[in-house]
Amino acid sequence: MIVIRCGSAPVPTVLGEHPRVECSEVPTKDDVNRALYEIGPRRRVLVCGTDAGLAALLTRLMRTENLDMEIAYVAEDPTPATRAYDLPTGSAAAKLGVRGEAREVPLIRDETGTVLVGEATVTGPEGTQLVGEAYADDDRIFSGGIDKLTVRPTPEMPGIRATAARPRRVLRRSWLPARAVQLGTEAGVVTRDGVTGRRAVKRTSFYRHTEPWKLVSP
Repeated sequence: MIVIRCGSAPVPTVLGEHPRVECSEVPTKDDVNRALYEIGPRRRVLVCGTDAGLAALLTRLMRTENLDMEIAYVAEDPTPATRAYDLPTGSAAAKLGVRGEAREVPLIRDETGTVLVGEATVTGPEGTQLVGEAYADDDRIFSGGIDKLTVRPTPEMPGIRATAARPRRVLRRSWLPARAVQLGTEAGVVTRDGVTGRRAVKRTSFYRHTEPWKLVSP
């Protein structure tokens, strides 16, 4: 068992006796490679940080075929990921990370090979309407213009769900479960786990990876 501290994330005192690796707030490839070297035969990692930090670690584990590791997430406050997987925070999360059992959950990624753990949103450039069309498997999420497309992972199959935030005059907002969500648009700005892309895209997709990841869960 080893603790990965992302940036200045608090480390609960219950984890003080465990080996620790210090990384950037959003771990780089070199950070994760160094952490993997330090982990050695230990197969449980406790990640203290943000959704973006956890996603960066899982992205590297996926790319290096290390998804057999057990991952515990220790966030200071509630996040989209803790809500998606019904996880505690703070010292309760640390205790769960030490004593809890890991279970397999769907791993969600996008077409760039980046893992999503909490929430992705797509809007038009500079907050304008998102114009295009999106599908959750064979079900159409929207066609035309909306305020925002939101995608979140789920702990159960099929692994992902999505919804369209339409103009305020439309009150109903339904979620569609799917294995994959695909969007085609004139220009869309994607924010993954709090990190916004540097340029607008015309297409993006989020889908269930062929392998699950092992999350320490209540």
